[in-house]
Order: sequence, then structure tokens, then C-alpha cells
Amino acid sequence: MQRLTAASDYTSAELPSVSNADRENSMWARNGLFAAVCLAGIGFVAHTLLRQNRVSQPASFDASRVSLTTLPASSNNDWTQTLQRLNAEFRDHWQAKGLAPAPPADDLTLARRLSLALVGTVPSLEEIRALEAVPKEARQEWWTSHLLDDRRFADYWAERLARIYVGSENGPFIVFRRRRFTLWLSEQLYADTPYNEIVQRLIAEEGIWTGKPATNFITATANPGQDNQPDPIRLAGRTARAFLGMRIDCLQCHDDKLGNIQVGSPGNIHDGTQADFHQLAAFFGATKISLVGVQEGDGQYQTKYLKSEQEEAVPAKVPFSREIFDGHGDSRQQLARWVTHPQNKPFARATVNRVWALLAGRPLVEPIDDIPLVGNYPPGLQLLADDFVSHGYDLQRLIRLIAASDAFSRDSRADFEITEKHENAWAAFPLTRLRPEQVAGSLIQASSLTTINGDAHVLLQIAKFGQTRQFVERYGDLGEDEFVGRGSTIPQRLLLMNGNLVKERTEAKPLVSASARLAALTGSTEKQIEAAYLAILTRRPSSDELAHFTSRFTDRETKRRQEALEDLYWTLVNSTEFTWNH
Repeated sequence: MQRLTAASDYTSAELPSVSNADRENSMWARNGLFAAVCLAGIGFVAHTLLRQNRVSQPASFDASRVSLTTLPASSNNDWTQTLQRLNAEFRDHWQAKGLAPAPPADDLTLARRLSLALVGTVPSLEEIRALEAVPKEARQEWWTSHLLDDRRFADYWAERLARIYVGSENGPFIVFRRRRFTLWLSEQLYADTPYNEIVQRLIAEEGIWTGKPATNFITATANPGQDNQPDPIRLAGRTARAFLGMRIDCLQCHDDKLGNIQVGSPGNIHDGTQADFHQLAAFFGATKISLVGVQEGDGQYQTKYLKSEQEEAVPAKVPFSREIFDGHGDSRQQLARWVTHPQNKPFARATVNRVWALLAGRPLVEPIDDIPLVGNYPPGLQLLADDFVSHGYDLQRLIRLIAASDAFSRDSRADFEITEKHENAWAAFPLTRLRPEQVAGSLIQASSLTTINGDAHVLLQIAKFGQTRQFVERYGDLGEDEFVGRGSTIPQRLLLMNGNLVKERTEAKPLVSASARLAALTGSTEKQIEAAYLAILTRRPSSDELAHFTSRFTDRETKRRQEALEDLYWTLVNSTEFTWNH
């Protein structure tokens, strides 16, 4: 206070004389210095991020899986032999149909394809730089390991699997905790828990849905109109579809008269009946929800069959392969062991078909949950199912085999016409639209030069979560039927062109926009354009594309060039290429 008082005692004549021009020059000098420091800092950060390899070696990387060419066909390497047999099945299939396969996709196309499938976004620019520093022959194994080791994989696949197990709705809040269920699934995937153990817990777990999250598989079907008790009908239908890949829920009302649903045991296959479905539902007939959680009661399942006059008690029986049913323990424990029994082939086939679809955007057998009990299966399905069982229901091994296969590695283009027959036979990788959360996740990731993963700043992670959820709500959630083909809509196109997320992530905002950082990056215009293409489309521009945009940038001043880079980002995000997997 004394200093302020003393300063106020001076008269204007006693103060140093400073002209308005001097003050203005001083102000501009300070502002210029501040701007220069900011630009230099941004440029240094961007330069560092684009040049340094900040991605560590994946812990699960295994050199023995690197390349088939490193080991002879007679090698005892189990991985090599399995992959060679898998590739041979597809090659024989293509030859039998007279189809020439598309050429192998390049490294960056495969990196984008796998990143979208396993973590739900395109690769970051720093990940691309790290991948390209790996020897070419090791890149596929390195990249797959990098993604499977990342917590983003467990989180993303937990959400995808949760839709299969409990649907996409929030369910009855009092007895259902979707978020807790998804977190539990993520923990199991991150720990690489054998898949049969996960499914057994989903079917047979007891306890409170908060403390024993697997019980949310049961509580998700709680019927408020029946005192929040689980619905055996819904549980039977979901068990058959999710774990056995069979649509037998239509047998709830009538027998199968069209030969579409096969049940029974080898040598005694027959059309499904009402009894087959309700006997499966009877395994859940005694399941109750109380203050102590999900538990087995003493109730008995009853139903009224078509053309019957009254309800009758229904015994619990499995619809096929009864020779492997042991009948020991509580009813749900019996069912869980039967579903996951090594000789229950539909369980392994359903898992392979589902994992293939999650990776490639389309299943081997369509519809995804309608695999015949017997018949001719597409190449790879039974081979992968047998390998899955013999290796302890290891999901990550299954993912690796599919990702390394010739079929998955085909390009979507060729120097000949790609037809629907090529895609159906996997002689060319089928084009599929990105899911809403993949579009949002890719847009958010493309606006950041660094990887938005578990190591990213918590504010970035929170912003990504909130913006993704808001975007999906407006873009349209696919619900449970996620592999049903859908075309894009006008509102979806408008959302990409004019939505808040696109606007915020493409404008020159250094904290949330890569375009601003790239504009400050020291280097040529060509390098800036190349970096934009890599960040958004995971490829480099063609010579024509590079020449076109370079000419648009060359004659612009610094400020206008920043605007041009924003326009480039907006253009690439709104390209058809960005919203499709290929």
C-alpha cells in the first residue's frame, strides 16, 4: 500500500516522458515476442512428437510369430503350422470358385484396419512413426502386439462384447449396473482370462450385481412387472445367440416347420420344437434376485405350449449334444459347463464367427448368430474353432491368427474388378462403414499428434469420452444388430460437415487441434500435408493430391496457410474414405 501511495504522489511532470508512439512500439514488441515464444514452443513440441519414438516395445511381441518365411513348412512351430493351414483353406476356396485374390494390403492400411477393430480409432501420428521404425517383416506382429497390450483394447472390446451379452440399453437401474459390468469385462480381457471362464461366470455367477459384476448378465433381464425377477425366456434366447450362435428363440411360440433350426445329437439331428427352447429356458427357472443378489431358488419353470390348455412344468434339458451334459450342481452351473464344454462345437464356432466380425466388420457366417448345427462351413471357421479350444480358449491367440491370415490381409482394391463374390469369399477385404464411435474416436485421435490412451492427460481422456458419447447420440447408435448393413443418412453427413465436434477438432486451437500444431511445425509444406494425411487417413497423399494441395498452400501468407491447413483437415474428415474401413 505504501508503494502505491508513494507512486501516486508524483506529478506528471516528474514522470519520465514517454510518447504514445513509444508505448505502441513497446506493446507490439512485447506481443510479438510472446507470439514468437508460443509459436516456437508449439513448433518444438510438434517437431519432437513427429520425430521421436515415444512408443515402447510391446511386451507380448514374439519373434516366432513374425513371418512364415522365417520357418520351413515342416517346422514344429505350432503357430506357423496353424496359420499355414488356415491360409491354405482360403487359397483352395478361392481356386475352387475361380477367384483371383486381391493383392496384400500395405502396412499402413493394415495398421488402420487393426486399430479401428481393436481400439476403435485410427492410429496416431506418433504410432505411425513408431511402426515405420520397425523392420518391415516384423510390423504386423509388432502392431498387433502393441494394440493388444494397450488398455484401450480391453476397454473397447468390453463395450462391444457387453452389447452382445446385455444389449445396448441401460436396463433396470435398481438391479443392473452396465458400467460396472463393462469395467469387469475390461479387467478380464486385459488379464487375458480364458474366454470359457468368462462365459461360465456370466451364466452361473451368484451374488450382488455391484460386487459380482458378472451377475449383471442375469439382472439385465429383470422384469419390473414381475417384482424385478429375471426373465428365463430372454436369458435362454440370449444364451443361444451370444454363446452358441443359434437363433432358437423363435421356437418359444411354435415348432420349426421350415427346417431352419436344427437340434439334436450327431446321427439324430431334427427340426427344433417348442420343448427344445423352453427346456433350455428351464435352466434359469429357479434363478431369483433378492436383497442378497442373484441366487438359485426352489422354483420350477412352467409354460403353456401351443394348443395346450394349461401350463405345465418343464424339465431343464439342453437342445443338442446331451451326451456331454454332466447334470451335476445347480442348474445354471450345469448349463455353463455344457455351453463351454470342449466338445460343444457351436460354442467355439460362435466365438470365432463373432471375433472375426469384430475384426473385419463382417462375420464368416451371416447372420452372425445363426450358424447351422451341421453343414458346410466357410473356410477357416472350424479350423480356428478347433485351435481355439486346443489352446485354452485364448482370445488373443485367436485375434492374432485372424489378423495374420491371408484373408484378413487382402487389399480392398486390385487391378481387376472387385465383385461381391470376391468380398463374400474373402478374396478381397470387404468395405464396411465405420461404427459411430469409431468415427468419433478417429476424429478426436486425428486432431491429436500424440496417442490418446491411458497415458494421456486425464482431461484429454474425459473430453474424448464425453464428446464420443454426445457424437454417437446424434449420429445414431447401431444398437445390438451392429452387423446389419446400413447406408449413411443425410443427418449423419450434415453432422460431419457442420457438427460441433468436427468444428472444434479442425479449427486452429492448439490444445485440441493438430492442424494448429502442424502449421507451426518447422518443415516444408509437403511435410505438413503428408502429416495431415497420415493423421486422418493413415496414408500418404498420392502425387496428384500432394501437387494439388501444395499449389493451394504455396501462395498463401502464414495466416492464410493456417486456414488452408484447417480446410484440408475438414476436407479429409468429410471424405468418403475417412468413414469406411478398407
